[in-house]
Amino acid sequence: MADEVLLSAKNLTKRFGGLAAVNDVSVDLWRGRIHAVIGPNGAGKSTLTNLLSGDLAPTTGTIHLGGAETTGRSPEKIARAGLGRSYQKTNIFLPFTVWENVRLAAQSRAQRPASWLSRATGHSATNERAENALVLAGLEHRRDVVAGTISHGEQRQLEIAMTLATEPQVLLLDEPLAGMGTVEAESMVALLQRLKAAHAIMLVEHDMDAVFALADRLTVMVNGQVIASGTPPQIRADAGVRAAYLGEEH
Repeated sequence: MADEVLLSAKNLTKRFGGLAAVNDVSVDLWRGRIHAVIGPNGAGKSTLTNLLSGDLAPTTGTIHLGGAETTGRSPEKIARAGLGRSYQKTNIFLPFTVWENVRLAAQSRAQRPASWLSRATGHSATNERAENALVLAGLEHRRDVVAGTISHGEQRQLEIAMTLATEPQVLLLDEPLAGMGTVEAESMVALLQRLKAAHAIMLVEHDMDAVFALADRLTVMVNGQVIASGTPPQIRADAGVRAAYLGEEH
């Protein structure tokens, strides 16, 4: 169902001693929309992502995923509840083929305790999930290639394909365009546009051209706090945002 809030975080704060890395931040992620979180290095963007995914527990605040509270739950339980994420550093199995990477991710969702003697590669439901993710990510033509030999951009696509194989509803993508050239960045932008309709996406990214091409809504963070939140035109017109981060060219 479109226009549905899939993840809602309210008044999140994360303190490390006397430092508030995230301070009273709220965000709603909607199916069919891309929500970009931007800001300078040290703004708290990755910490916010880690709070939503369960890699960090908030000091205060609440998180609901699909209507159920996930505050303080483990990353594994949150992932099984429908959240997938990618990291700043590509996290794939380099010696394995593209297909094997995606199938292993799909296999993580297959609970078959009574079938421990059977071959995992023969499980049709797992293979179907993997195939769907591979096609959606646009990597079906690279399925038999060793992951360590494909380009950086394709490795980032592969990581997203692995995430998709777990059938998430919410995607948290941490700098998916980092280190890409123009052609690879255009391919990633096209992929995110394809994923948008069926998912709620939160995008942390420094490529402002891509951000403004993709985002339906932006949140701007500085020093752990939100200084502005709104549509791309609203953020472009915000003098405080330009002064703090974007620069006059935007």
